[in-house]
Amino acid sequence: MSEQKEPQLALHDTAARQLANATKTVPQLSTITPRWLVHLLHWLPVEAGIYRLNKVKNPRSVQVACAKRDESELPQTFVDYEDNPREYFLNAVSTVLDVHTRVSDLYSSPHDQIKEQLRLTIETIKERQESELINNADYGLLASVDESQRISTLSGPPTPDDLDELLTRVWKEPGFFLAHPLAIAAFGRECTRRGVPPPTVSLFGSQFITWRGIPLVPSDKLPIDEDGKTKILLLRVGEKRQGVVGLYQPGVAGEQSPGLSVRFMGINRNAIASYLISLYCSLAVLTEDAVAVLEDVEIDKYHDYPVTYK
Repeated sequence: MSEQKEPQLALHDTAARQLANATKTVPQLSTITPRWLVHLLHWLPVEAGIYRLNKVKNPRSVQVACAKRDESELPQTFVDYEDNPREYFLNAVSTVLDVHTRVSDLYSSPHDQIKEQLRLTIETIKERQESELINNADYGLLASVDESQRISTLSGPPTPDDLDELLTRVWKEPGFFLAHPLAIAAFGRECTRRGVPPPTVSLFGSQFITWRGIPLVPSDKLPIDEDGKTKILLLRVGEKRQGVVGLYQPGVAGEQSPGLSVRFMGINRNAIASYLISLYCSLAVLTEDAVAVLEDVEIDKYHDYPVTYK
């Protein structure tokens, strides 16, 4: 008859951890994205929060001639301007951050509570900024596309032919396509099915698939409707190219970065410290052919491939 062994008595992890120091991370915010659109736009400073977009009226009416070797009369002309140019006003994405002073006094080691609260709030504001640049009903990209620059997919899912059609609408120095990650995946499937897998390019240390040398830049701010459809944009950017530009107000009070203001509002009688955080921005499309959109893009179409066995 074997003897029953007594359990070995030893220090175990649960008890030992009470005396051990642990390395703590800063708070991780899963909603943070790369915000490629904000990085790829050219940003212009504005005065008094207003940007006036002057345009030529009837640009095709400007008359010129290639002179012949005779005494023919030269055409007379002048360049007229629109009477009521559009003015863009900067919008503010804002919030008030409240932190109890007891929390910031007692629990700011190893990570400063106020600093982390500000960082996370600012990241969230910047995420909303990119969403507004795309979806704002007044100045957002989707609302700024001219009717002549809107096309629909040929068959539902985004195909090389669809993106080629977009390139005919923004053919003067196109900068990049902007699409939901699921739309980019759907385009990749269509390319693979046709035997033309798109090449990639490295930007900002990340890989992007391309079409005709133009990168497809992902943004989860492009909406997907209840029918599983989305849109793909093609942009030309920059003031010199008469493209799409971002607008910001320089020199705001409490400026932390271009257009971003953080101001301490004081401590109330409940010992709550408050900070006003505002990000002033807008977006302007300088000419109609600077942006085009592919609509009715289906993202849920998959193809069955036959399996071969050797």
